[in-house]
Amino acid sequence: METSLMRLSAPTHPMHIAREADSRESASFDFQAPAESTSRAFIEANTVSSSFAEIRRDHIIPVFVKDNEPLISQSDFIQVTAEAVREVFRGEQILAPQVRVSHPIKGRIPEAKDKPAAQLHDWERTIYYERMMFCIEVPTLFETVGGNPLTLVVGGVKAYNLDSLYNRKGAVEHFKLFIGFENLVCTNLCVRSDGYAGDVRASSLEQLQKAILSLLRSYDPRRHLRQMQALTEYSLTEHQFAQLVGRCRLYQHLPVAVKANIPALLYGDQQLAAVCKDYYRDKSFCRDENGDISLWKAYNLFTGVNKSTYIDQFLDRSVNALDFAAQVQDALEGQSASWYLR
Repeated sequence: METSLMRLSAPTHPMHIAREADSRESASFDFQAPAESTSRAFIEANTVSSSFAEIRRDHIIPVFVKDNEPLISQSDFIQVTAEAVREVFRGEQILAPQVRVSHPIKGRIPEAKDKPAAQLHDWERTIYYERMMFCIEVPTLFETVGGNPLTLVVGGVKAYNLDSLYNRKGAVEHFKLFIGFENLVCTNLCVRSDGYAGDVRASSLEQLQKAILSLLRSYDPRRHLRQMQALTEYSLTEHQFAQLVGRCRLYQHLPVAVKANIPALLYGDQQLAAVCKDYYRDKSFCRDENGDISLWKAYNLFTGVNKSTYIDQFLDRSVNALDFAAQVQDALEGQSASWYLR
């Protein structure tokens, strides 16, 4: 995959390449480097911040019950992804990963089995987090859409709850991978279907690496940027937006047979309520003075409230937000009818 992406605003010029470091330096991924992918959380929900070094140093690794062999660790997953990013985007600046974890599994060493929890020393405690998501930012590949700077990001999800631990080493393990863009105005992640692999199965790091490289090389960033740029050219009136959100809330309660014929919407009532609030109050993506809102801003309202989603569903909803915006765009163009704007 080439990293010389075409700018939408001026097709004859390459995508912005900001050379902030010598290319030989940037090609060498340093997990200890102070430069980290943006410190503002790309996901909130019930997650806490962690780091590659902390996971590798402090977190125990689950094992397969039948032979006590370890699963692919979360730190190995981050490492192999970073190596793939370095290979595909050779010469670009690559920041240290931002890591978020949830669902802690706590334990203790055998010698401390009879101690009250309040008396445990740090070295007597064990922990790992059942679910982990990370993002690696490539800041030298960026573009502007709707006045918002976007940078290329790559990441993944490792959730041990999806794996069957009652097997032997060699059983398939489950991973989620993505490549897309991060909106630096709000740290919203913009993910498209061709940049998302939601059920990657691998039994070795070699298989996992192949899957990562395959996704990175097949992803078309130009097409993704064009699709997002197109959203800036369409607007919803206040009446249309109200109708859209109202239908979105009705969708959750439709009979199964009716819902089957309507494009899926993966957002629930709480998130839709937050979209309504942000339509009036969000500093970057609220309506204009006439009550109109561009489809690009509406899309960002959805990706913004997606931050309250748990790790398990976060990427599926990210993709769904863009698919949903594309359906609305088609309806506004008159190319197809949309139940949400009927």
